[in-house]
Amino acid sequence: MDFAAFDLNLLRVLDALLREGSTVKAGERLGLSQPAVSAALGRLRLAFDDELFIRQGTRLVPTDRVARLAIPLREELARMESLLTDDGAFEPERAAFSFRIAGADYFAELLMPALADRLSRTAPGIRLHLVDLVRDVYVESLEQFKADIALHPEQAVPDWVSRRPLVHADFALIAARGHPAIAASGAVPGEPLPLDLYCDLGHVLFSPEGNVAADADGPLARLGRKRRVVLTLPFFVSICRAVAQTDLISLVPVQVAERMAPLLGLDLFQPPFAVPGPLLVATWHRRNDGNPAHRWMRQQIAAVLEPYADERIEKAERRFRPGP
Repeated sequence: MDFAAFDLNLLRVLDALLREGSTVKAGERLGLSQPAVSAALGRLRLAFDDELFIRQGTRLVPTDRVARLAIPLREELARMESLLTDDGAFEPERAAFSFRIAGADYFAELLMPALADRLSRTAPGIRLHLVDLVRDVYVESLEQFKADIALHPEQAVPDWVSRRPLVHADFALIAARGHPAIAASGAVPGEPLPLDLYCDLGHVLFSPEGNVAADADGPLARLGRKRRVVLTLPFFVSICRAVAQTDLISLVPVQVAERMAPLLGLDLFQPPFAVPGPLLVATWHRRNDGNPAHRWMRQQIAAVLEPYADERIEKAERRFRPGP
């Protein structure tokens, strides 16, 4: 390659193609037309003297040579962006980039609509993507540029990951309004469900992996009891819909429960034992600590979630009470 004659702008196209596997989607990421991306790919192939991508169905699959460049290229582009951008130069209203947030659908309800509205007024050129948070590999997603930030329950992270606490995800116990067995027990919405009834009824469990146990089963086991999980689902909103249409019950984050209850006809109860909600945190690669665009986005996310930041289980009784 003649590096002196090489157009460095082509590296942004190469990065977008590696991320998207499509000239159309790469163009959307960069704000270029598909023909412009295809022309850039032709110039890249000449410069590298390599085919770079092989078409496989509707996707462009990188050759071994260019696949090895994917992560180093993204790291270098990130360093260049950080080098050439400072706080004074970052202008949200002029910004044009995509930002990927890894998180459960909890954040599709609690964060994304308000964040999108906020950005539509302050930074209309920024495109948001909420992608599935895959448990145990989200750190890899940050390292390999598959996500710009991850939102998840607090847990140990490598020293190259930065974090910011966001909100406690306290739990509510949801059931279909007028649930016959609950009504017969005399339990009142807003109050704890009787422990025997909690264990007898079928449960829907949030689990992207299909597990039939979760953190709430530990406190229950210490009481010498066990619940009956009959359905697992990977989305909280789907859990709410399943509960609304059956005699099943479920523990879900209270913020989601409160949003879905009036829409689906749900009653909210307290669990019959203490179920401390996890602290949800934002994590990102430390290479982005000083990136002003990334820092600005972190501030927007925190600002949207700030109204929920001080909510705790001791406020549950007031929040779980049904409205007038």
